[in-house]
Amino acid sequence: MILRKWEELPEFIRTEEVRPYYEVLKKKRVSLVLKRMMDLVGGVILLVLLAIPMAVIAVLIKLDSEGPVFYRQERITTYGKHFRIHKFRTMVSNADKIGTAVTVGNDSRITKIGAKLRGCRLDELPQVLDLISGNMSFVGTRPEAVKYVEKYQPEYMATLLLPAGITSEASIRYKDEAELLEAADDVDRVYMEEVLPGKMKFNLQSIKEFSFIGEIATMFRTVFAVLGKDYSDEEQKSRV
Repeated sequence: MILRKWEELPEFIRTEEVRPYYEVLKKKRVSLVLKRMMDLVGGVILLVLLAIPMAVIAVLIKLDSEGPVFYRQERITTYGKHFRIHKFRTMVSNADKIGTAVTVGNDSRITKIGAKLRGCRLDELPQVLDLISGNMSFVGTRPEAVKYVEKYQPEYMATLLLPAGITSEASIRYKDEAELLEAADDVDRVYMEEVLPGKMKFNLQSIKEFSFIGEIATMFRTVFAVLGKDYSDEEQKSRV
């Protein structure tokens, strides 16, 4: 990707809180180009390799419950662009109307197949389409729902300098986020006041330490996390 000039950024991003993060990324133009190349080439390769498994999953979803195969909620990515994310549907078709935008543990809206897909993060396979389009990257801040981005603190807007990601250091540390929110009496409030600030600490630190090699390391850490390794209590380590 090519980082826009400061004066070309949307006004809500062009703030003093965001400026230090922009200056870091401005010095990483080669890594940014490599990042986009990896997303595009990797996305195309994965789409070819995953076409048949995704077709099988799509059939299982249709057999399991009524509704569309994909979940296409509106999310926010680079420079505040709105896009409709591609995910396999893991909840009942009207889930958005009967609950919050974040999911809690043992959520009654999750289907039988959906629970299995979520456990292995297979529900996110269709995001290869978002990789190819440029709306998402392998690594980056998870794309938030519009209502949460509208409540961002000024510094949080720095995460919109880069594409939203399939995984991130915050995703690794908060892989059990649904369980953390399960006991909350007001899920949206707890998410915004307690969970999101913790995740943003890692998201913003990742921008300060951004490098192409560091992103590859995060991808490997994600694989280990899915396989069961617990990073939740690990001290934050600087990445290459």
